[in-house]
Amino acid sequence: MQKAGGIIAIIAGIFGVFSAFATLFIGGIGGAFEAEGASTVSGLGWGGLFFSFVVIILGAMAIGSKSKKIGVFLIIASVLGAILGGTLVAIFMVLALAGGIIATMGIKKRQENQMA
Repeated sequence: MQKAGGIIAIIAGIFGVFSAFATLFIGGIGGAFEAEGASTVSGLGWGGLFFSFVVIILGAMAIGSKSKKIGVFLIIASVLGAILGGTLVAIFMVLALAGGIIATMGIKKRQENQMA
């Protein structure tokens, strides 16, 4: 199950990157027209881009990990990405959260199977 969680997180991170670029684009257009709050939207885009890359990296690490720590870090990164990434990125960070939960549960089941 940890491989499935890692793959789900990688896919969510890739779509999160595209969403972050869309958020940056919208913030850039708002800044060009001197709209109020355009710098906030751009800041959310950069936050979403950062956490999307973190989710991709942690998703790749979760595929071969033997520790629950990677899954927990993936859950934390997806929650922070949803908060600091804006609405478009938050949609895909929910998917990354599900991947982190699945990856964490997969480690637990794997350890139980090895003991039996």
